Amino acid sequence: MSNRREFFVQLSVGAGVVFASAGAMADGPMVAESDPQAGALGYKADASKVDKTKFPKYAAGQNCAGCALYQGKASDAAGGCPLFAGKQVAGKGWCSAWAKKA
Repeated sequence: MSNRREFFVQLSVGAGVVFASAGAMADGPMVAESDPQAGALGYKADASKVDKTKFPKYAAGQNCAGCALYQGKASDAAGGCPLFAGKQVAGKGWCSAWAKKA
């Protein structure tokens, strides 16, 4: 970068791209359980339907709304997830990448 002004212009453009892509992710279509990525991760739109023998990591009470990757509010019916770029997951859903929100 040749100067501070150019740096701040590029920084603001980059931040705009990040926020725009986050908004687009939140407004995307719902991920289908039949989607290959969803199948590989064992995604279920209703966490109570997770096959506990196939996914022993699952525990009652875990759902997408309580996952660190979930990009919606805990009270939202659906929200974005970086694992399913451009698609939304159900707040009551679950997949094997679930990680407790800090």
